[in-house]
Amino acid sequence: MHIPNLRRSFLLALSLFATSCDQKPAGTGTPADGKGKLFAVSFMTLNNPFFVDLGEGIRTVVEAHGDRLVVLDAKFDALKQKNDISDVLQQEPAAIFINPVNWEGVRATLMDAQRRKVPIIVVDTQVADDGMVLTQVASDNVAAGRLACEALGKVKPAAKLAILHHSVAKSCIDRVQGFKEAMAKFPEMKLLDTQEGKGSREGALPVMRDLLGRFPELDAVFPINDPSALGAISAIEGSGKTGQVSVVTVDGSSDGIAAVQAGRLLSTSAQFPKEIGRIAAEKAYDHLAGKPVEKEVKVEVKLITKENAAELGKP
Repeated sequence: MHIPNLRRSFLLALSLFATSCDQKPAGTGTPADGKGKLFAVSFMTLNNPFFVDLGEGIRTVVEAHGDRLVVLDAKFDALKQKNDISDVLQQEPAAIFINPVNWEGVRATLMDAQRRKVPIIVVDTQVADDGMVLTQVASDNVAAGRLACEALGKVKPAAKLAILHHSVAKSCIDRVQGFKEAMAKFPEMKLLDTQEGKGSREGALPVMRDLLGRFPELDAVFPINDPSALGAISAIEGSGKTGQVSVVTVDGSSDGIAAVQAGRLLSTSAQFPKEIGRIAAEKAYDHLAGKPVEKEVKVEVKLITKENAAELGKP
């Protein structure tokens, strides 16, 4: 037996164990000083600046109360989100904020929280079983989609377009609904196809590339958020159709605003994620204080174009 090697192996294993414990999503418990409440937020993804900002909005309120927030990244995986939240529920949190990967598939998680008497606040979207949550705080997503279509209609009232959807998220369903409602104002506008862009840059790029190949007449696209819009733009620029295909979207992220200013993106319907987070956290504290909380809160949206991008893009 070679003792030095055995000792190194033991120390390495101990180091890996400690690291895994530090990184465990549900590594919650009470704060070190034994005071304060535990809150958690689970996002469908953190690979989007919108959700990072929303989390900061929540954190600002929670920490102002001397409490603690754990942030979880589901990475677009509904099962991971379910397991992460299940782990947190065992720590008896004061409340959990959820941005569901699947607005219908989250029911089992809601039932688990309800059984444990942990209030759930849904952020940025809705769930199908809204009777099982305390409240839902989100942008007016129907209005956001409507603004996107109206912006496109001003430039191309007879646009031949495609939609890059993310149909497992109610927020995206609402955006598409609003967009289609506004299309009635532009009778010459034609929807050629709707495809799943997966709400990400990586997901949208190959889908947009395929659409451009199948529909040579396509001259506009509505991806449902800034990341998928940037993926679509990459495909458009790669196809040599820069300036020929107009892109309108929803989010108002710094990357989206920069694309608007550069002329790569026609418009983005700005949401205000920090405000959504702040309101959601305040509703949680209202509930814990015994105050009534409305079942739904809609936060305004605002259209960003090249004309106002510099002003609205300021921090």
